[in-house]
Amino acid sequence: MAAAASALCLARRLRPRLACGARTAYAVCFPVVQLHMTGAAMRVSQEEFEKAKDQLKLLKVDPGNEVKLKLYALFKQATEGPCSSPKPSMLDFVKKAKWDAWNSLGSLSKDNARQKYVDLVLSLVSSEPSSKAKDTTSESKQGYETLQVTTTDNITKIMLNRPDKKNAITTQMYREIIQAVEEAAKDDSVITVVTGNGDYYCSGNDLNNFTNIPSGGIEKMAKDGAVLLEDFVSHFIDFPKPLIAVVNGPAVGISVTLLGLFDIVYATDRATFHTPFSELGQSPEGCSSYMFPKIMGLPKANEMLLFNRKVTAREACTWGLVTEVFPDKTFEKEVWIRLKAYANLPKNSLALSKQLIRGVEKEMLHKVNCQECERLKERWLSDECMNAVLKFFEKKSKL
Repeated sequence: MAAAASALCLARRLRPRLACGARTAYAVCFPVVQLHMTGAAMRVSQEEFEKAKDQLKLLKVDPGNEVKLKLYALFKQATEGPCSSPKPSMLDFVKKAKWDAWNSLGSLSKDNARQKYVDLVLSLVSSEPSSKAKDTTSESKQGYETLQVTTTDNITKIMLNRPDKKNAITTQMYREIIQAVEEAAKDDSVITVVTGNGDYYCSGNDLNNFTNIPSGGIEKMAKDGAVLLEDFVSHFIDFPKPLIAVVNGPAVGISVTLLGLFDIVYATDRATFHTPFSELGQSPEGCSSYMFPKIMGLPKANEMLLFNRKVTAREACTWGLVTEVFPDKTFEKEVWIRLKAYANLPKNSLALSKQLIRGVEKEMLHKVNCQECERLKERWLSDECMNAVLKFFEKKSKL
């Protein structure tokens, strides 16, 4: 849960709040607006402004902090006028980001700010996926909103299904994966496959997971995050059937560390594997602190887990993390031919054989999982983690 820790630390500082509790949406540019308006037009603009606030609450797509800051700044400018509050401390990342966004509007009039706010909200609404498309996806995926789960030819396929977000894992997706894994363990399939929809296998944890601080504060958030992570990883430790990862693109964070618990990992040659833990003041998860040294040896594991080395598919295969690498053009075809052949093998024989191979380590893996989650909970609450995350996002904002 590498990026989960990022979000936890970020939540302590970077929590720009949208006016009227709005949800976020795709980043867009401000439309051009009229500089001179009649009295009637201004009255209409005020009506549209009130309507826009309501529309903002209904947005479903999550876009990131940049648009939230723009909306916050325009709302403040439209309701209070130019920024007049004192500049916050450089260390107060959230307040400074909000102040900078508001202050950047300069002397923009309330009327023009109101109009820009309305235009931006309208553009966000127009970018929302159609409800018809959502209904189709929901029906075809048996109630899952962030996954595509199907069982065909004795294979249960769990596909991460947020391609527009590089399959970043939300809190909801964590829970849905747990549910999908539980159901796959009990169904009649012979093998279970995890893959991603789109260009990415998975970009790690969605940074918006922990931006809404619960009533218990950041401490409760860290505790809840650790509980969810331990439960999530435990389901992979205990999974009774052959579990195969079809890594269709780059993988980051928890999607990489979890691979040590899979029985086979097939990857396209354009896949990469990155676990940037120490860069963000964190520590490993997914039992990788135990499995990676065992799989690839301590020196290579240290390069990934301590020093943030991004590994190519070929390197990951040489090191033992990946079973086999395929050319991207033929990846899906070649892999699924093999998977269908595996799925024709005797079901009970495969399950019992996996128990013999994996069973001796289950107790150790659960112990490691618990220790990793406890350590991460401490990391997420540390000043070191907070400072590392702030530096990361400040660096990113300058790119």
